Amino acid sequence: MSGVALNNVIKRYGEIQVIHGVDLNIEHGEFCVFVGPSGCGKSTLLRMVAGLEETSDGRITIGSRDVTRLDPAERGVAMVFQTYALYPHMTVEQNMGFGLKMDGVPASEIKVKTSEASKILKLDEYLSRKPAALSGGQRQRVAIGRAVVRGPEVFLFDEPLSNLDAELRVEMRVEIARLHKEIGATMIYVTHDQVEAMTLADKIVVLRLGNIEQVGSPLDLYRDPDNRFVAGFIGSPAMNFVEGRVQGGAIDVPSFNGSVSPSATLPVDGTDVIVGLRPEHAEIDPGGSSHKVELTEALGGVSYAYLMSDTGERMIVEERGDIRSSLGDTVGLTYKPNWLYVFDKATEARIR
Repeated sequence: MSGVALNNVIKRYGEIQVIHGVDLNIEHGEFCVFVGPSGCGKSTLLRMVAGLEETSDGRITIGSRDVTRLDPAERGVAMVFQTYALYPHMTVEQNMGFGLKMDGVPASEIKVKTSEASKILKLDEYLSRKPAALSGGQRQRVAIGRAVVRGPEVFLFDEPLSNLDAELRVEMRVEIARLHKEIGATMIYVTHDQVEAMTLADKIVVLRLGNIEQVGSPLDLYRDPDNRFVAGFIGSPAMNFVEGRVQGGAIDVPSFNGSVSPSATLPVDGTDVIVGLRPEHAEIDPGGSSHKVELTEALGGVSYAYLMSDTGERMIVEERGDIRSSLGDTVGLTYKPNWLYVFDKATEARIR
């Protein structure tokens, strides 16, 4: 098992460049998640590591080996796809061991490796079944088991849970996290679901339009985003954003009906900025009158109130406890200045 390094990696399709000089180091045994909206290049980057997409320029290394021009079979990686791609006429055991059989591995060794993988993935009782007799989550575990038996240096996951229902996605997230802890392999995981990224990753790579926006641990990205895009993408519900202008050493925010004084070092007066505030860092003030409640989502232990300000800007506020706002209420907002994030309106870069 080895780390992965990408050095100035570029991908072009003809004259169109879709990956723009990506530099990234993934340490041995690290669980790294590529996350971003559709079309950001995360699956393309993963397929370049796998060798399924040719690297137009730059260098990819796995461990100490330059694999940039190697065939997929020579790279020491195993990939788990969004679709299970199981052979319907084969049993679970045969599906898991098929790759080794094609490589000419002796049947006795295949048996041992398949047995070890089935124990890790809790598939022992299903080894004689065929895919049609399995649930979606069980089929995905078989697909993961097929990768495990090969003993790769690096595991690659391309949105493996997107075809599962919500309950199974949670279950499989736990299974994949447990698998990583048990075998300690380097894993690269692609998803558009930032909740998956936050719960699974040691390191998150946020991508947009073929560029890396920020790399860091889940909590680092959540607490200290570099720009508006990362701040809005990491966190559910997303961070609220309202417009403001620097005046007299503070920020005039019309939707807050006044000025705010965040801890950031502010630019010169007259600079247009965006102020960010996470839903859990704001509180409803029942005695206020700056916002109207347009919708409430009651989720049991927590509710989300969707507010419209007098200036037409929308915000989401998290509510807990027994007393919560209702549709049509007119309320105000309270918040702590140190929880406000400030971004340059023109560049969207964070102002710290």
